Amino acid sequence: MVDFTIYSETNAPKGSEALLLDSKKRNGMIANLHGIMAEAPELLVAYRQLNDLFIASSLDKDEITVVWQTINVENNCHYCVPAHTLIAKGMKVDDAIIDALRNETSLPNARLEALRDFTLSIVRDRGQVDDAKVQAFLDAGFTKRNIFEVILGYSQKIMSNYTNHLADTPLDSVFEKFAWEKA
Repeated sequence: MVDFTIYSETNAPKGSEALLLDSKKRNGMIANLHGIMAEAPELLVAYRQLNDLFIASSLDKDEITVVWQTINVENNCHYCVPAHTLIAKGMKVDDAIIDALRNETSLPNARLEALRDFTLSIVRDRGQVDDAKVQAFLDAGFTKRNIFEVILGYSQKIMSNYTNHLADTPLDSVFEKFAWEKA
C-alpha cells in the first residue's frame, strides 16, 4: 500500500496551510482526513465547499444524515461512518436513526426509508435511476430539488470515501468509540 502523509499546519504543502488552520479553528482539531486531503489543496477546498453547500440544502439534519451515512455504509468507509456518527450526535439526530443507518436496519419512518432507498439507487445505479424509483422518492414527499441535493451529498462523499480507501486513513481518537465494520 502507498503511504500517504497526514499533514498538519506546520508541514502542509503550499496552499494547504491556511486550510488546515481553518479546519483546526472550525473543529478544534485537524481531522486525519483533512490532513491527507491537504496533499491536494484543491481537493480539500472542494470537499469543504460541498460540505457547506450540502448542509445549507433544503434537507433537514435527519435527512442529511441519512444521505451521508447511507453512502458511507454502502461504500464501506471505515473512517466516515464513525466520523458521521459523531457528527450526527452533535446535530442531535435520534440514536434510532444513527443505529439503523450503521446497522442497515429499518429506519423509524417511511419517508427516511424512501430517502435511503433513493440514495442507494443513485449510488448503485450510477445516477441512471429508473423512473419508478424516482417517482417513489417524489411520492414520499421529496422534491425534484431534493434529487439534486442527494447528488450534491454523494459528490462530497465520493471525495472522502475514496480518499479514505486509498489512504487507509486512521481514525482520529475522537471517532474511535464509534469504530465500525460492515456486517
